[in-house]
Amino acid sequence: MTKEDQARRADAFRSLHFADKPLLLPNAWDVASAKLYEQDGFLAVGTTSAGIAATRGFPDGQRIGVEATVEVVDRAARCLSIPISADIEAGYAEAPEAVAEAARAVLRAGAVGINLEDSLSGCGVDHYARLFDIDDQCDKIRAIRRVAEVEGVPLFINARTDVFLLAGEKRGRKIDEAIERGNAYLEAGADGVFVPDVGDLDQGAIRKLVGEIGGPLNVIAGGNTPSVSTLEQLGVARLSVGPRPMRAALAFLRSIAREWVEEGTYTRMSAEALSYDEVNGWFS
Repeated sequence: MTKEDQARRADAFRSLHFADKPLLLPNAWDVASAKLYEQDGFLAVGTTSAGIAATRGFPDGQRIGVEATVEVVDRAARCLSIPISADIEAGYAEAPEAVAEAARAVLRAGAVGINLEDSLSGCGVDHYARLFDIDDQCDKIRAIRRVAEVEGVPLFINARTDVFLLAGEKRGRKIDEAIERGNAYLEAGADGVFVPDVGDLDQGAIRKLVGEIGGPLNVIAGGNTPSVSTLEQLGVARLSVGPRPMRAALAFLRSIAREWVEEGTYTRMSAEALSYDEVNGWFS
């Protein structure tokens, strides 16, 4: 893919955040899952750090380094005709310039967007984690923007704030802080704001975030998340799924394994399996 082609994909990816309907951005953990999403009609794909970490035998939370994500992005970008956005967690470093180098690495691998977190929360597992200082996080975003300008690709920076993943503040204060941080990140050069939660973003909270954050809002789908049509009415720009499809796939694999061991049969494995020729054909 030439730099011009990558820039065109970046422009197309950006425009999807301003369409009439939310961008449905599924998260892949390897090239095959990314290709499946493309085959089923999704207009773009993101990676999941938790999914990539699991495939390499690591827990989530900056344990893998950017190299593992670069490998997936590089191979996926060669196989896909749709844009790909890379989850680089908190940038695998503390200094803004080092975080920007992680962004440069995935950009050069073919990504046209990134997610950047403002904590080391480990997806809410560590209740003693803290949010980074706003000014420090803004410095990282500015450094990434400068790198993208030098590289000549209008990288979409999706600034994630982990306010709702950390214990402590009351719900109303969390909404206010998410708005404050989101707008600061946008002013620093981010293009969108991602507010993941643990099931407590109801329609009222989402409406307030959409109304008071001055850029596209990304939320994550879960058991309590309103339907896509409702999110569209609320003005949500982007809906992702994180590592949940990966865990669902593992759950199905477990059911296959248990049937095999406990019953000595293979019904689940055979019922809805993709054919050898179909999967092989994706990469021919």
